[in-house]
Amino acid sequence: MGDSRNVVRMADWLDWAQSLSMKCVDFLYADPPFNTGREQVSPPNGTSAAISADRSRETGLSYADRFGSAQDFIAWLRPRLAATIPALKPTALVALHVDWRTSHHVRLLLDELLGADRFVNHLIWSYGLGGSSPRRFARKHDDILLYCVDPNRYYFDPPRVPATSRRLAGQSKKATDVLDMPPVEEPGIHVAAGVLDVPSLNNMARERTGYPTQKPLALLELLIGACCPPDGLVVDPCCGSGTTLVAAQRLGRRAAGCDVNPDAVRIARARLEQTATGHQPAAGTTARTGGTIP
Repeated sequence: MGDSRNVVRMADWLDWAQSLSMKCVDFLYADPPFNTGREQVSPPNGTSAAISADRSRETGLSYADRFGSAQDFIAWLRPRLAATIPALKPTALVALHVDWRTSHHVRLLLDELLGADRFVNHLIWSYGLGGSSPRRFARKHDDILLYCVDPNRYYFDPPRVPATSRRLAGQSKKATDVLDMPPVEEPGIHVAAGVLDVPSLNNMARERTGYPTQKPLALLELLIGACCPPDGLVVDPCCGSGTTLVAAQRLGRRAAGCDVNPDAVRIARARLEQTATGHQPAAGTTARTGGTIP
């Protein structure tokens, strides 16, 4: 890759975690499959003329999102988390991005592996995408469970916004309760009482790669900016299209990730190359492999 500080490997999380050095990770973010029971595919309209004309956008990408029961999912997740914990610094934070299907099971698992007193936040990513049901309230959010290694030492830099009061004119203030950030190619981004109101990527968003369930850069930049110190190491062991790694690179953090899907690894490497050089790679190209894992 263009920046030797950033690494993407094609590997299973469990195997890759065992290769990480002790106490090297500042922020672990994982967005594993949600156990929806179906194949996740490129977004709808991915073959439209407008999207096909964009050579950075790919179609026909997919990954399996089936584990069976919630217990099967936890049986898959437990050894991978356990293998990663020794690599976490005492100041590290862990964010697991899940949804209603498994969030309650995952929180109990994190209590078991890290300790209930290591819980920091249960964040809600509210995106307002999808239809409505006449039989229940809408499920238009994901859950991000935030835990620490040491409750007295973990790093946290609260987001800040311009102060609006006359007394603090020209200054900024912490915004962990209410956050109003300027738009980033999307409508405004807000945080209130643990709710992250960051728009999901629409099918025509410039940053969309065509990889299924891609998360917006704005969401990952918000989390990384708050949870990882400058020049710290961000690790994503289910990196998909590489959004976490790109966000870390843009914010001056180091990034390391892996995925079992060769398309994901290829796209993530190309995005890191593009971010490092400012060059837009054509779809289907493969960026150079480089860097070392601490």
